[in-house]
Amino acid sequence: MPLKPLRICATPSCPSLTRSRYCNEHKTQQQEETKHYNKHSRNKTITSFYKSTEWKRTRELVLLRDNRLCQRCLREHRFTPADMVHHIVEVKQDWSKRLDLSNLESLCNACHNKVHGDRGKPVK
Repeated sequence: MPLKPLRICATPSCPSLTRSRYCNEHKTQQQEETKHYNKHSRNKTITSFYKSTEWKRTRELVLLRDNRLCQRCLREHRFTPADMVHHIVEVKQDWSKRLDLSNLESLCNACHNKVHGDRGKPVK
């Protein structure tokens, strides 16, 4: 199997070439930042909710209801497969709406990133 092509490290202003997202120096730094965020900033209640059986079942119901199509793309007459289910009112804003089907919509990754302003990894 051929090697991945070299590309510039994803850290701004780092000229190092790498076959992964970050060069070795910044990969370690990124891992430490992620570890710190997970330990001190991530909401453990919300994280465990997204791993729960009730969320997985509700998520599947929404995807089936929406025919596994991105609802925002569909409004623009484009047929794009949905990658995730989005909370219109976020879970951290209103915990009681976390499983409310009317508060959930199927979205593609691109639309989900637009909704959240490309703030990082999408929440499934």
